[in-house]
Order: sequence, then C-alpha cells, then structure tokens
Amino acid sequence: MMRFIRPRLRKPLLGGIALLGIAGAWAIGAGQSRWLAIVIAIVAVGQTVAWYLTAGEDTDESALLGSRADERQKQVGQHARALAGGVAMAAAYVGLLITLAVKRADAWSFAVMLAVTGFAYLAGLSTYGSGEPNPGDEANAGYQARSPVGR
Repeated sequence: MMRFIRPRLRKPLLGGIALLGIAGAWAIGAGQSRWLAIVIAIVAVGQTVAWYLTAGEDTDESALLGSRADERQKQVGQHARALAGGVAMAAAYVGLLITLAVKRADAWSFAVMLAVTGFAYLAGLSTYGSGEPNPGDEANAGYQARSPVGR
C-alpha cells in the first residue's frame, strides 16, 4: 500500500493526515468556533509541505523524516519514542492523581490512558524482550571459567 507513496513523503503526509483528522473532529464538534478547524487544516497543509522540504535535506532529522535513516538514526528515533511513551505514562498518572484529588468524575479518561500505555509497555517487553539467554552471547563464551577452588 505504501509503495506508491514516495518514502520522503510518507511521514510528512501521515502527520498532515493526523492534523486534518483533528481539524475534522473540531469542525464536527465545535459548534460556533468552526473557524479554528480551518486554521488547523491550513496548519496541517503547511506542516506537511514544510516537513516534506525538510526531509530532502542532509541531516539526521531529515533522514528520519524522509524514511531513509541508517541504524544509528533509527535508534535515535526509537529512543525518542520511548521517551515520549514514558512521558505519556507519567502525564496520565499525574492527571489521574490530580483529578482524583479534586474529586472529579472524569478521572476515568486518565485511568484508561494509563492502562493503555502500561499494557503497551508490557506488550513491548514481551514482544521485544530478550527471552532465553543465548549462551554464545556471554562474556566468556568458548572459554571455561576459572574455578576459585583450584587456586
């Protein structure tokens, strides 16, 4: 499905579509302030164009944005996503604490966000975890460890 979209355009287009989704939802549910949905849509188009132009440059950020990153750059992206996930989990927890402290009935939204991020974290551990250790990966692989008894 993604083959007909140029790699340089994939991430900018995804970000633009996400913002257009927010603009559409705002237009449907906003009532009187639909003009803000138009502003969001204009920002979405501008952001997509700016990201597309940035993706053509020769920097690490541009390589990530243009879907042409090497291993080191992909690892930087993974670390950034991991940080974002940790911050999202912490923000959901703090939001839940504050909402419960002021005795508001809408604490369930923070509880759901905390549960979703927590389960995603556990799913990531089970999916990408190391599992059984590989004996060849140990520091003294192929060598017999010295026995403390034979001294």
